[in-house]
Amino acid sequence: MAVLDTIAKNRLITGFAMGTLVFSCILLGGKWLLALLLLFIITASKEYADILKNKGFLPFFKVILIVSVSMVLISACGYGELLPLVLLFGTIGSFLAVLFRGRQPYIANVATTILGFLIAWMPCHICLIREMGPDVSLFGISFKQGLYFLVFIFFVILFTDIAAYYFGVKFGKHKLSPVISPKKTIEGSLAGGFCAIVAGLIIGKFIGISLYHSFVLALIVTVMAQLGDLSESLIKRDAGVKDSGNSLPGHGGFLDRADSYLFSVPVAYYYIKFFILTNLTLPMVGEFIKKVFHVICG
Repeated sequence: MAVLDTIAKNRLITGFAMGTLVFSCILLGGKWLLALLLLFIITASKEYADILKNKGFLPFFKVILIVSVSMVLISACGYGELLPLVLLFGTIGSFLAVLFRGRQPYIANVATTILGFLIAWMPCHICLIREMGPDVSLFGISFKQGLYFLVFIFFVILFTDIAAYYFGVKFGKHKLSPVISPKKTIEGSLAGGFCAIVAGLIIGKFIGISLYHSFVLALIVTVMAQLGDLSESLIKRDAGVKDSGNSLPGHGGFLDRADSYLFSVPVAYYYIKFFILTNLTLPMVGEFIKKVFHVICG
């Protein structure tokens, strides 16, 4: 029991410290947010490469690092439209690294290297979101509306994690994914989603997002956050490791702590961009689907 109390205490302290750091960097933006993302990208990419070595794969860490840092810098400087170009040359570079490596060219090494790019590509959307929308002002301080959206996403993920963990421990009986993550429960997942949506509706009211968009955005973020968590667990389970690292007491590694952001941030970005800021409607989506269907069917 004493060991469990110590683990819970370390988890609480580390979670509070990391949450405070992340939230502060989001608010400050600029070099602070860039430094945070670089710290995460470099550390998480190293953790990812080490995890896959347990599986016998050898992703090219230097290629992952060069591409990942480039994507972060480009996003932070406001050139998000160049990210596909970086991914393109990174993919080509991955093949070249195998071709001229001077050893057996396993396609798995190319595939796992390219997969490693996503660890940076997805969090890069944090920078893109922060610069979205028109200028707004609060207490005489001017900033982009995107900062509001980031605050929204941060707290929705925070309430997802806290509620899922608490209710899962207290009331969880049915396993959510017994093979991939035995400790996660359906009760915890539903409670996390419910609390996240309530938090999203409240925060959305304060930052001027409509009730409808607050609900949908919160739902998207909480679902994607939990899927990101499970997906990272899938990689660890397949590689036979418990945590991605040991840098953060009670949480494992940086990848363990940030897995909830990997899917949720980019998906939220595109929902905000196309449905909130550009006012794309469901009938318009339906019309697009009809055109695609017409093209396919001739």
